[in-house]
Amino acid sequence: MTAKKNGRVAARRKTENKKPRKSPPKKREKMARGAAGDWFEKLVGVMARLRGPGGCPWDREQTHATLRTYLIEEAYEVLDALDGADDVKFAEELGDLLLQIVFHAEMAEEEGRFGIVDVIREIYEKMIRRHPHVFGEKQARDAAEVLRNWEIIKKEERMAKGVVEEEKAESVLDGVPRSLPGLLEGYQLTRKAARIGFDWENVEGIFEKLQEETEELRQVLEKRGSKEIEGEVGDILFAAMNLARFLKIDPEIAMKKASGKFAGRFREMERVARDRGTTLGEVERGRMEELWEEAKKGESTADSLQSTVSEKRKAPEKDLPQS
Repeated sequence: MTAKKNGRVAARRKTENKKPRKSPPKKREKMARGAAGDWFEKLVGVMARLRGPGGCPWDREQTHATLRTYLIEEAYEVLDALDGADDVKFAEELGDLLLQIVFHAEMAEEEGRFGIVDVIREIYEKMIRRHPHVFGEKQARDAAEVLRNWEIIKKEERMAKGVVEEEKAESVLDGVPRSLPGLLEGYQLTRKAARIGFDWENVEGIFEKLQEETEELRQVLEKRGSKEIEGEVGDILFAAMNLARFLKIDPEIAMKKASGKFAGRFREMERVARDRGTTLGEVERGRMEELWEEAKKGESTADSLQSTVSEKRKAPEKDLPQS
């Protein structure tokens, strides 16, 4: 927790101890919405200025296509910040992602297609339509029923808009973009299939599938130069993705974390090698394995310390010193 945040917490507790008169809930909510609206208008104005005559040359050169990479990058940076303990960083990254939406909406308005108001109105009306159990008379017993109702409403919306697939029957899998990263696409497809009952009965079935696919790959590898290798590797990855989904884990996020873990350990190996007057590339293969194990051990110690700190932060308010 940063010193600045500590100060805010202490100031809040001091204020709470004085028990000031609180505004009615509805009034506080209205004030918050008003402030958010004011700042949002300022952000839209800034983007219009950057794109306008005499604005920023870089911003004026951008197109929807050139911003694709940034949109993806900002989304992943939000995920990284979400896993951390820095609320200021989390809020900052959410702001960067919001900027991308405003950026695209500003360019669309310049092209006479739509504007940020259309973006906000569309999502606002969609949330009202798709939550009849909150804003209407419909009942929903649990999250699973909410998801089923969501799909039914989506289908009704498409029919109301006259969206008809040419020479193509409707599918439960409709609506999953092929442009998604591979793991995420498979995750979304199998989630949709699972909603109508097409799923594994238990996790053991997926483990068996992984073993089956692994054995099939071994058999294909015996045929040197086989064109089937890519497909078999894909089957293993798909089975692993299914395992993650069944265990209620997002495979894309799990993969990002695994990549981060690998990078951290590898860089630690490089650091140790440099400290010993050499480079990792000059270290013998067997010694590399030893360095890897050392990096893992150091990582476990750091994780243990972090867990201790996190537990202390979760201590009840009454156990913390008052100021």
